[in-house]
Amino acid sequence: MIQFMPNNPKKAYDNQDFLNGHDARSIRVLCELLEPEVRLRQQGVENTVVFFGSARPKPSAVADAQLNEFSAQLPSESERTDEDIAQLAKLQSIARLSKYYDQAVQLSAKLTEWSEKNPDNQKYFVCSGGGPGMMEAANKGANEAGGKSIALGISLPFEQGVNPYADSDLSFEFHYFFLRKFYFLYHAKAIVVFPGGFGTMDELFETLTLAQTNKLHKKMPVFLYGKEFWDGLINFDHFIKWGVISPGDVNLFKIVDDVDDAFGQITASLHAHS
Repeated sequence: MIQFMPNNPKKAYDNQDFLNGHDARSIRVLCELLEPEVRLRQQGVENTVVFFGSARPKPSAVADAQLNEFSAQLPSESERTDEDIAQLAKLQSIARLSKYYDQAVQLSAKLTEWSEKNPDNQKYFVCSGGGPGMMEAANKGANEAGGKSIALGISLPFEQGVNPYADSDLSFEFHYFFLRKFYFLYHAKAIVVFPGGFGTMDELFETLTLAQTNKLHKKMPVFLYGKEFWDGLINFDHFIKWGVISPGDVNLFKIVDDVDDAFGQITASLHAHS
């Protein structure tokens, strides 16, 4: 007599090969859409202030020390290699940029201290992209002020995990850029954009486009931090001159240049639109 043994096939939702395969992409997208919102809701997150900015700066003291150490070891100018010159220029740029790291820490701390005194329905959580640089500074400031903050990380080959300053219950790692961008703006009540590169510009102009086309359905002021950087980078009046934006579109953002001014304008806008 032949005895048959059950083969116990896997349930579809427990089949990792299927879930990680091409055909289940829509399921993975839904997971990245739904799971973060569940966690945010459990942690009482309804409002955020989002910090964008470069991943390259460091605390000024660290950047200055690295620059000074490298400079002290350099040969005379006539003996420097192209590699020496390139590395010196890189460290000088990072040292110059890193003053904004310190200011991002200070601004995040002030906003977190202010938020902690608000009623529960008027709490504002600092939110960053979870990486190093300005993102780390945003989470660090909130941490130093004794508050929680959010890190919306993204899996990239040259960045591993989120920085250690964000709250573990509010740290995420996205695979899909478009879902990460969704969560940057879905709960945002204000955006602060520090100096940054292509990624920062992408986030800024996508935000301005959504505001310009009334896709956000809410008032969400945008603050560009660092007059020296922004004035030398983008001539917004040139957009108007060529007729590619309306004159009123430049009112979608404000340039701020120090921590106290930024804090005052951000909190005033949050009060006005709460």
